[in-house]
Amino acid sequence: MTEHLVAILAYDRLCTFEFGCAVELFALERPELGVPWYRYAVCAAEPGPLRAMGGIQVQAPRGLATLRRADTIVVPGWRDADEVPPEPLLRALRLAHARGARVCSICSGVFVLAHAGLLSGRRATTHWRYVQKLAARFPDIDVDAAALYIDEGQVITSAGSAAGLDMLLHLVRRDHGSRVANQVAQRLVLSPHREGGQAQFVPRPMPTADDSAVARLMDWLRANPRLDHTLASMAAQVHLSVRTLQRQFKQATGLSPLDWLIGERLGLARELLESHPGLDIEAVAELAGFGSTESLRHHFRLRGLPAPTRYRSEFSLAR
Repeated sequence: MTEHLVAILAYDRLCTFEFGCAVELFALERPELGVPWYRYAVCAAEPGPLRAMGGIQVQAPRGLATLRRADTIVVPGWRDADEVPPEPLLRALRLAHARGARVCSICSGVFVLAHAGLLSGRRATTHWRYVQKLAARFPDIDVDAAALYIDEGQVITSAGSAAGLDMLLHLVRRDHGSRVANQVAQRLVLSPHREGGQAQFVPRPMPTADDSAVARLMDWLRANPRLDHTLASMAAQVHLSVRTLQRQFKQATGLSPLDWLIGERLGLARELLESHPGLDIEAVAELAGFGSTESLRHHFRLRGLPAPTRYRSEFSLAR
């Protein structure tokens, strides 16, 4: 990958954190990686002055014309989910997308892509505070309230602010492979890939004494992923009824026990594929608790992941 130009949009009342994440990922030189790094341009989405959160003023050296040649465009949030973005910005995004540019949003930036018509018929996500508003205003979008980010190929959306870093690291992984993405994550003091969705961050009631049963169960399931778990067996393990277990688990994690278990097994399978290149796929499936390669492939496919063999070739730490 050479001469890949990333256009980072700036606008009045700019979301400073989201903007800083994009600048940190793409504008900082990284010669130690040994790969051709991105070129970047900060582009004004509208005429100035451009004020940012915290009393900062931003001077963007480029304008929307740069989007005509950008390979990737990042929309780092948007100032008001209820405000329709300026038509020149929407038109520039449509034209860039039509010629093949990759367009990404962080947090409330999804509303810019939605108003531009780039999410119609696609899956998308945003901060949990905005998911209902996005779904109500744009019913043609398949809004996923749980995902940290969603990669639809040419259009990528991410959840709340910090999830933008997960998405941006994902782009690096797509472009340069797992080894480079892991090095960038290490420099940022971040996990290369966070497991779970944003449901774990949605405010919920403070845990009660009953929630300790959920914690004990989670520890036991992690230690015994290969057993044939059912709702009944999980409830019996912590001496709860199935209905009580489901209610408490949902309150504590935002997920059902079985959905959470599948996520844990997928995380273990991915870790084994990344870090144990000599382990065959059947062994990975067995150790992760899927029982068969067919089941492993099925769940990878359901989560939008590459097939296990391809996943290993793309994300193995031995690369």
